[in-house]
Amino acid sequence: MYVRIQVIMLGDSGVGKTSLLVMFRDGVYMPCYYVTTVGIDFMNKVVLVDGTRVKLQIWDTAGQERFRSVTHAYYRDAHALLLLYDVTNKITYDNIRAWLCEIRDCAQENVVIVLIGNKADCSNSDRQVKREDGERLAREHNVPFMETSAKTGQNVELAFETVARQLKSRGYENGDEGKFNVHEFVRDNTKAKSVCAQCNF
Repeated sequence: MYVRIQVIMLGDSGVGKTSLLVMFRDGVYMPCYYVTTVGIDFMNKVVLVDGTRVKLQIWDTAGQERFRSVTHAYYRDAHALLLLYDVTNKITYDNIRAWLCEIRDCAQENVVIVLIGNKADCSNSDRQVKREDGERLAREHNVPFMETSAKTGQNVELAFETVARQLKSRGYENGDEGKFNVHEFVRDNTKAKSVCAQCNF
């Protein structure tokens, strides 16, 4: 018996949505410049949450404006949204508020949202968005936040486990509402430093 959860990955083009998804599914790094999502694509993966098998159906969306109307059609059925920006590209961070407005307009009122600053393996000289900026924006919108790296695997599994646990705790499948604090879970489990993709993460 599965718990089935639909997750949509959102964010500007080039922030690493597909790379993050491939790292989660296959444990390998696929650079953004190797693939550009056209429209929308999806893949499945089953994760175990406290003995319950949770089947994640993860939709990978194109960030380009011309595909936005296609993406909107999938918002209403989504249980969770992973909203990504690129820490080496401030424009993608500045656009997060517009993405959040779009989500409020198109998605379910109780949809789970996780804000993700991707490409955290970058050098300090390449970074344009401080971690504190991401944390502040997340507090402003009352959503959990973490930085990830599709290259090293940093916090990649945590991102998907977070939405699975939060939805399960809501009573989505005989869960116990109120016993799971998503902000504490993310804070306690977030890895600040990059971890080798070949290691356990």
